[in-house]
Amino acid sequence: MFNAEKPSLDELPSSKQLIRSTVIAGASAVAILVTVVLPAEYGIDPTGLGRAIGLSEMGEIKRQLADEAEADRQMGMAGEEQSNLLNEVLGLFVGAAHAQEMAASEAAEEWRDETTFTLAPGDSAEWKLVMDAGQTAEYRMLVEGGRVNFDQHGHGGGNSVTYEKGRGSTGSEGEIVAEFDGEHGWFWRNRDSADVTVTVRVRGEYAEFKDAS
Repeated sequence: MFNAEKPSLDELPSSKQLIRSTVIAGASAVAILVTVVLPAEYGIDPTGLGRAIGLSEMGEIKRQLADEAEADRQMGMAGEEQSNLLNEVLGLFVGAAHAQEMAASEAAEEWRDETTFTLAPGDSAEWKLVMDAGQTAEYRMLVEGGRVNFDQHGHGGGNSVTYEKGRGSTGSEGEIVAEFDGEHGWFWRNRDSADVTVTVRVRGEYAEFKDAS
């Protein structure tokens, strides 16, 4: 290594020179800010120089783009709020319509009378509708735990008729149209080796639904 000569005090800048350099640097920074940065970035041109050299136009374009972006963002937020509100309103309407449909469906499923009984193996039962000629009754028969044989028939005033017979039935549904005044219904027998439960629901035109066993 070698020793460098130590500069003398006369060769170092004086405090006045340092202050002057600092002032010049600050003034230059301010000048650049006013004449270049403000016009180019923000469209602000207090001296008019930025417009002369095209920097103000660049800044105005940037500011317009920023304004448009903000406007688009605001519109997007407003559109999203409107969409959410619309979805909520539609949801209310759909929910109300569904509730009405369910209520109508439940109303349509209402039955006027219902009976449930259990038949041990070999046991039988008979239930009848008291009807006038031409009257119509709907029915639904449900069998749980096994199967039954049944005879759907009618009798009265010396008349008799067989509407339907079933063997090994697990349920059925339909309607009875009375051919004459009298009692019209079912006779069941359990031919299985276990207990079965039979449920019969009826509605329509009849005077009475009764146990005729």
